[in-house]
Amino acid sequence: MKGGKSKADARSTKLSVSKKPTKAPAKKAGKAAKDPNKPKRPASAFFVFMEEFRETYKKEHPKNKSVAAVGKAGGERWKSLSESEKAPYVAKAEKRKVEYEKDMKSYNKRQAEGPKAEEEEESEKSMSEVNDEDDDEEGSGEEDDDE
Repeated sequence: MKGGKSKADARSTKLSVSKKPTKAPAKKAGKAAKDPNKPKRPASAFFVFMEEFRETYKKEHPKNKSVAAVGKAGGERWKSLSESEKAPYVAKAEKRKVEYEKDMKSYNKRQAEGPKAEEEEESEKSMSEVNDEDDDEEGSGEEDDDE
């Protein structure tokens, strides 16, 4: 086959398209899992403002379903507010921050106590689950006797 290209040569010049879906990047193995008991960070003054603004915006524009439109309008309104108008929202945010810091101190104290306290909670939970299962079994036995 002088001068002619084989099918293998023709395939190599084309871009190959993989029909298999690409895998998402794997998570880092060293990253610790989030603790669901950890207190959530408090909202900033802007987000405290947005909680109230969303309600008023929805009343004024009941047909608007766009989250982006609400956010954009809220952002524009926040920028137009003076410092004295923002003050109540800043105060609420500060109050939430103080509560958060108090919660974090107690959370960190519990974490410092170690896993012993968590194991006790789990063992109590296991005991209650075992007791619940025993109750269920007794209840199912009674139903069988009645039939």
